[in-house]
Amino acid sequence: MPSQLDPRRRTAIYALTAFAAGVLVTVGLFHYGHASLTTAPRAATASPASALSTAALPGSAATAEDQGAVDADMADAWPDDAPTPEQVFTAQPEAMRRAVGALAPRTPGKTNVYAIAFGADGTEDVFRNEAEYVDALMTTRFGSPGHTLVLENNPATLSKRPLASWTNLEAALDGVARVMDPSQDVLLLYLATHGGNDHSLLVDMDPIPLDQLDPDGLADILARRPFRWKVVVVNACYSGGYIPKLRGEGTLVLTSARTDRTSFGCGVDSDITYFGRAWLAEGLNATPDFIEAFGKARVEIDGWEKRDSLEPSEPQIDIGAGIENKLEAWRKGASIGPAVPFKAAN
Repeated sequence: MPSQLDPRRRTAIYALTAFAAGVLVTVGLFHYGHASLTTAPRAATASPASALSTAALPGSAATAEDQGAVDADMADAWPDDAPTPEQVFTAQPEAMRRAVGALAPRTPGKTNVYAIAFGADGTEDVFRNEAEYVDALMTTRFGSPGHTLVLENNPATLSKRPLASWTNLEAALDGVARVMDPSQDVLLLYLATHGGNDHSLLVDMDPIPLDQLDPDGLADILARRPFRWKVVVVNACYSGGYIPKLRGEGTLVLTSARTDRTSFGCGVDSDITYFGRAWLAEGLNATPDFIEAFGKARVEIDGWEKRDSLEPSEPQIDIGAGIENKLEAWRKGASIGPAVPFKAAN
């Protein structure tokens, strides 16, 4: 999925400077019970909206007409019936408390799977669709209702779901760790967004300034938490760059592309990406085996790319010691249900 939203390409309204300053003050008031504000240096410090261009800075050559056009673009992008950006931002601690509080307890005596879905680019519904479809699969296909926490950036869900942000991801991991048994159960983390050739992931809900994710940051987030068994899926261009940082004992890593390739199927006209359709919607409905589903998906994606004369994305897989047997144990105890047809969230 070639990124159509270069974080350094887009501009933001000058008033966001004051908003961002307020954010720095306000953040200190929020405590989720984890160390996200004092540990793990963050990859890129802000989302596209907070990277002000020279056209928005005092003393630049920008005209009032230029700035007015930028202001109009930003105003048009935010839904009229939504809370304001500041209201959305300040509501996040309570949104996370509600989301974690809604998680169902684990089923004792068997391996459970808990999922966190992270749809990070608020400008395209395709990422929201995949994040919410993970929940549908977990609920019906894998017989685990209430075992999914969805974080997403989308104008339609600003008052319904927590944002997909670095801070909320840490809070979600901490919340899930308290509900599941991190030594016995499996964490499924599914991330879907645009990726850059520096392996950063776009995290964007303009004009709210959000930190970006990169392999070092994600690896550190996970390393500081007690999950012994993990399935980490990164659906983004150049996502193969995450494997060296995430691989390890007890971990299955799946990516939609190799380290130097793009993946396909995003965009405002798409409901689901190539990888999302092949692995989530078709692979996991054909088999509950994550690894077998990946093999099926890789063959199917290769066929689609040849049909469309695209450079192969070459999805990647890394199987850490023990995780294959752990997933087999989960499947034996799981109540696998019928296939769940993919349907766009909107």
